[in-house]
Order: sequence, then structure tokens, then C-alpha cells
Amino acid sequence: MGDNGTERCGEERRRLSTLPEDLHGRLDTVKRGPAEAALLLEAVMSVGRGLYLPQVLRRIVEAAVVVVDAEYGALGVVGEGTRLTQFLPVGMTQEQREAIGPLPGGHGILGELIRHPQPLRLRELSEHPSSHGVPPDHPPMHSFLGVPIRVRDEVFGNLYLTEKRGGREFDAEDEIVLSALAVAAGVAIENARVYARTRDRQRWQEANSEIVAALLSGADEPHVLQMIVDHSACILGADLGVLALPAGGTSLRVAVASGVDAEMHRGLILSREGSFVGAALNTGAAITSVDVTHDPRITEGPPRWMGLGPAVAVPMVTGERTRGVLLLARVQGRPAFTDSDTAPLLAFAGQAALAMELTERRESAEQIALLEERDRIARDLHDLAIQRLFATGMTLQSVVRLVEQPQASERLLRAVDDLDETIKIIRSTIFGLRTRESGRAGQGLRSRTVTTVEQAVRTLGFQPSLRMGGLIDTDVSAEIAEQMIAVLGEALTNVARHARATAVDISLVVGKGALNLVVSDNGVGMPEHGSSRSGLDNLARRAEKLGGDMSVGASARGGTRLSWRVPLRPS
Repeated sequence: MGDNGTERCGEERRRLSTLPEDLHGRLDTVKRGPAEAALLLEAVMSVGRGLYLPQVLRRIVEAAVVVVDAEYGALGVVGEGTRLTQFLPVGMTQEQREAIGPLPGGHGILGELIRHPQPLRLRELSEHPSSHGVPPDHPPMHSFLGVPIRVRDEVFGNLYLTEKRGGREFDAEDEIVLSALAVAAGVAIENARVYARTRDRQRWQEANSEIVAALLSGADEPHVLQMIVDHSACILGADLGVLALPAGGTSLRVAVASGVDAEMHRGLILSREGSFVGAALNTGAAITSVDVTHDPRITEGPPRWMGLGPAVAVPMVTGERTRGVLLLARVQGRPAFTDSDTAPLLAFAGQAALAMELTERRESAEQIALLEERDRIARDLHDLAIQRLFATGMTLQSVVRLVEQPQASERLLRAVDDLDETIKIIRSTIFGLRTRESGRAGQGLRSRTVTTVEQAVRTLGFQPSLRMGGLIDTDVSAEIAEQMIAVLGEALTNVARHARATAVDISLVVGKGALNLVVSDNGVGMPEHGSSRSGLDNLARRAEKLGGDMSVGASARGGTRLSWRVPLRPS
């Protein structure tokens, strides 16, 4: 027995040596028996075992109820002013909590301890001037003991205990014990905060690395914006994530929204004045709200914040340019966003914006390099290929006079004509290479034709054959090009819907003052009546408006052959 007692004392001394000096002093003043002292020591040590802050807070309340033998306990986290941003009760059932209603926000006796962060001990709650009574369905509470929890020089929150068991009052010894536990709680909370900051810093770095990697790999902007929202909401535990982009003038467009009631935000056009994201954009810094549903800065737009409480919005800024605003919100009753949340969020938003801008500049540089390479190829084709072809054609023409056989002479002349046609095609290609316009209108007709055919592959189920000839990109006007693309798309759609074909041949030739488009398949042929026939009538009218014509007949392979011909210039 003596050996066991010595071992226990040695173990307790080792455990006590790990505690802060001010906590040692408080424990030394506790005049309790060995069992009570061991219980207090165990409670002090238990609150320091966790590194996850919600778990630490819960352990603090549970330990406090045990060491002072109270019926009920709670821990309130103090936010802005005298408001409680968190309230963790212990001792009541889930049914009792639901019957009471919303958790307290920091009024009455709870607010008294916030305004005056000193230990408060009462024999009867109702006798204190700040007592406002208890809500209906609240368990009866008489005796009260409250002490503040400090983290360094900051009042983090308060411990509240009520109803000393056996109908007794809380005494001075209870106050000392609870104050000692509050000191240990402050140390545990600080450790949990340090751990959380370290963990979150790593998560922010990993998130930023993923976004940079996605941008460098060529991911499209919507995907990257979704990644920014998802990572931010996950790390900060938000229930709603929104990203708004400048939409011209004084408006912002919600490009991404995910989470609670996301569909009420997605695609909205918001004004800079009267919106939460607009307020962040105007401020140029992070802004927070403890209750976004009733935030006075939100005066415009449809109602969409019902059920949401804490919110934070940060601008995505690079230099003097704002690329967007990132907004996160939590449902009512959840903790507010703190400075330790907003600082890394603001840095992350800035890094994401910088990565997007650098990628945009890299793509611009690559585009410039591509255009310069196309110019070089165009110069080489003009200066080398065309000149050699032209010289070859001149040589063949001079040889024709020396050939006596008519057939050989005719072949040489055809070769010269072919060289002339080749020179025209190369010149057309050079013109296309030097075209720097962007967008649909700036694409060459050759490129648009290839794109239209490729888009039809999915519905056809096979790859059509395509043959193009002539000065397609230079001689065809924009109006004819638009009509031709529409006709080609409709023709391929008809084949996919009605022909049951396994092969399609497409010919697009520009020459002799006209554009000729032929689409033939090996399908079942055209019906005499039906939607496909009415569709063909539309294609014929397109040709007639341009002074051309269209014909439909049987193809050489038993299917349908559509021929669409229009003059390059009005007759």
C-alpha cells in the first residue's frame, strides 16, 4: 500500500510539473482532501488533452460541473461587445434545450459577467439586479457561480455554473477551484488555437497549390472559381460559398454559389451599392457580419439570406485590379467569423487572384508567340513556296512550245493550271494565318467548317469525310459563310435523325464565282413528307435569298445527296 501511495504521489508531482506557475499557485490554495484534489487535477489535465477547439470547450464545461458538484454548467464565448457568439450548455437534455428555444446572447446575469469579468457568486439568482428571470420551460435555477476565462490578456469567455447539488450554496472554495480550472482552460484554448492556426495554414497552402496547378494545367475559369469557393468553405466550415465577378459598370455577377440555398444566389446581378459583396468591394478589405440576414448594408436584391447568420466577404485584389469578391456564410446559431478566419481568407483570395492574373498574362504571351509563329510561316510560304511554284509554272509554260505531241502539251497546260490553283490556295492559307481577329466572326470559314463537322460526330456516331477546295477564307463573304455553316449543320442533323447512315461525304469548293456545298450519305434516302422535308425547304430558301439554288436527290451509294450552290457575288 505504501509503495502504491508513493507511486501515486510521484505521478501527481510529474503531472503538476507540466502546469503553468500561476495555476500551481491556485491549486495550492485549494484546501480539500486527497480525493477532491485528485479530481481537480484530473479535470485540469483533461482539458489540455484535446487540440480541436470545440472538443476542448466541451471538456472544460464537463470538468467544471464535476469539480464543483453543480447540476448545470455552460461556457459562453464572448464576441463583439457584450454578445455571446457561442454557448455550450451541459446538464440539460436535448428536449429541455429545444423547449427553451434560442440560446442566450449575453443579457441578464450572463451579460453582467461579460461587462465585469470578475468571479460572481450568488445564493439566489433572482435577487441580483441584473436578473431578468428565466425563460418558460427552463429548469429552476437558484445558486450561481461564474468566472471569466482569459487567454493571455484577452477575455475569451465565461464559465457559468448553477444549482449546487444537495441544495447547497457555492462557497469560496468552489470559486477558487473554478478559477483554477479557468486558468487551465485558458492554456488549453491557446494551445488549441495555435494548433488550429498551424493546421489551417497548411490547408490554405495546399488549397493555393491546387489552384495554381489547375491554372497551369489549362483548367477553365469556371472550374478554378469553383475550386476557390469549395476550398474556402471547407477550411472555414461555411455553409454557403459565393464568388461574384465584376459585370461592368457598378454591377457584380454571382458566377459561383454552392451550399445552403445556393440556387437563390447563383447568376444574380448585384449592385455595388446595397449588397454585401459590393460593400467588400467598396471597402477594399474583409468585412464581417454576425447576422447577415439583418445586415444594414444589404438594401437591394431579392430576399435570400433567411436562416443564415455569420458572414464574411473579402475582395480578390491584384495591384489596382479587383477580380472578384468571395463571400462565406454560416447558418444562424453557428460561431461568427473571427480575425483568425478572415486574415488567411483575405491572403488566400489575393493569392488566387494573383495566380489567375499570372496565368492570364502567360496565356497572352503564348498567344502573341503563336501569332508571331503564324506570321513567320506565312512569310516563308509567301517568300519561298509561292515563288518556287511560280517559277516552276513559268518553266512549264516555256516547255510547252517545245512539245510537239498535243497530248503532252495538254498535260503540261493542266499542270500549269494546277500550279496556279495551288498558289491561290496557299495565298488563302496565308491570309488565314495573318487574321488576328478573335471570336466566332474572326474564325476562317475552313476552321468553322471543320468545327461544325467535328461537333456532328457525337450525334452521327462516326467521322464524316471532308474535302475543301478553293479560296474559301478569302472569297466567301461573311453573310454567305454564316448561311453555309447553318446549312451544313442542318444537313448533318437531318442525316443523324433520319438517314440511318454509316458514312457521310462532305465537299466544300469555292471556284468559278460560286460556293458549292455537297453532303451525301449512304442511308435510307429522304421521305416524301415529314419534318425533314420542311427542314430542306428552309435550306432552299436560304440559297434563294443569296441568288442560288439547292437540289436533293439520290446519292451514288443509295442514300441522299444534297447540293447547295450560291454565287459569291450577287448577279
